[in-house]
Amino acid sequence: MPFASLTRLFHPSVMLRAPLGTSTWLLQLRWFAVVGQLVTITAVARFFPIELPLEPLFTLIGFTAATNFAYTIWLGMHESAEPAVSDDALYRTEVASLLMTLDLLTLAAMLYYSGGVDNPFVFFFFVNLAVAGVVLRPVWAWVLTSMSIASFAFLTYFRTPIELLSIDSHAAGYLIREHGMLIAFSTCAAVVTYFVSRIAEELTVRQTQLRTALQQQARSQRLEALTTLAAGAAHELASPLSTIAIVVREMAHHAVELDVPEAVRQDLKLIDSEVNHCKAILSRMRNAAGDQAAEHWDRITLVDLVDTIVEGIRDPHRVEISDDVDRFDDYTLWIPMEAVAQAIRNLIGNALDASPPDASVLVEVSTEEEHFTLEVIDSGEGMPEEVAQRAVEPFFTTKQPGSGMGLGLFLTRNVITRLGGTLEFDTQIGRGTRVIVRLPRRQQLSVENRGDDASQITLNGLE
Repeated sequence: MPFASLTRLFHPSVMLRAPLGTSTWLLQLRWFAVVGQLVTITAVARFFPIELPLEPLFTLIGFTAATNFAYTIWLGMHESAEPAVSDDALYRTEVASLLMTLDLLTLAAMLYYSGGVDNPFVFFFFVNLAVAGVVLRPVWAWVLTSMSIASFAFLTYFRTPIELLSIDSHAAGYLIREHGMLIAFSTCAAVVTYFVSRIAEELTVRQTQLRTALQQQARSQRLEALTTLAAGAAHELASPLSTIAIVVREMAHHAVELDVPEAVRQDLKLIDSEVNHCKAILSRMRNAAGDQAAEHWDRITLVDLVDTIVEGIRDPHRVEISDDVDRFDDYTLWIPMEAVAQAIRNLIGNALDASPPDASVLVEVSTEEEHFTLEVIDSGEGMPEEVAQRAVEPFFTTKQPGSGMGLGLFLTRNVITRLGGTLEFDTQIGRGTRVIVRLPRRQQLSVENRGDDASQITLNGLE
């Protein structure tokens, strides 16, 4: 087993900050118990006039350490990013139950050799029960509770007596017992509070993760519904568009024969051009929803991406690209170029709509070692904060009826987030809007999954 698998379990980021799985929690708590028992027994033997049977006590501590070392190796061999939901979660719970049963019996044995119920550290039965209640299944928690009660009853009548800890001892012994109870109670309270507070913190993190996962699932479901809608619309619209294209071409042919005015012929050319544009959009919609959805992942430069974006922009004369973009000619990317390009075009199209007809839209490019940023800056009036927060919702739009379906930003956001990027809005009434897209320059999707991801990523033909 790689040594890294063991050291990762005790890295400070795991010990102090990261949310822990049940297995890692139990492992660390048992090591804490080993160290605490060693320190306590050594301190009592050195600083208090109490004679302890050190050999059986240290043997029991060694047994706990040995089982925990074996547990450490076992965890390293069965390491999982999400222990709580892994395939062997039930097996892990049974192992944890067995270990906690051993810990309770070990504690009872140590108390037997150190005064029984007269020992102030009898409080630590409650630590075991608190941990069992949180970590184990209810049936195991009740088994350990029953064992604790039986152990306490046994220690009441059978134990190795320690004179200074006896409740009937003289004043000096009584004082030592009282001090010991204070120390034991304080330690017990601190351990329980720390453990339960960390569990509560972990539950909060898990709830946040669950809420995020549910939101992503809801977005995926909406996107799937839109994919179905797009496929249906593409199928239904293909026939009438083909009919219109045929009729327009026949009219254009007859217009030449009948010497129709040039203005009419130009109108027919415009209709034909727009029909072809509609067909291209429908083709992208079909590809996004059907078997041709496997988006090509391209190894390109950032300059290539910018050029591709510009090629498909309407009113390109109104779009200004930052002057220093050529210096990124050797900055390579591995991305689905057409999907990303269309996502940025959607943003530029919105920026053009928001800006006055004679104003331009600025696109700025910047890079980091592993990420690149594209910023689209319009010359519009900006958006209120509540509008900016809802801008990426499907079918939400501030445009006039008939000017858009409110899907562009929703689809753009899905493309960017599925590629591991972020989409941010910096907007204020009166000074326009800056949309910031930050994407990783390399994607880590496997070949097997690339087709499925692309089927979601390429749904960007709607405007």
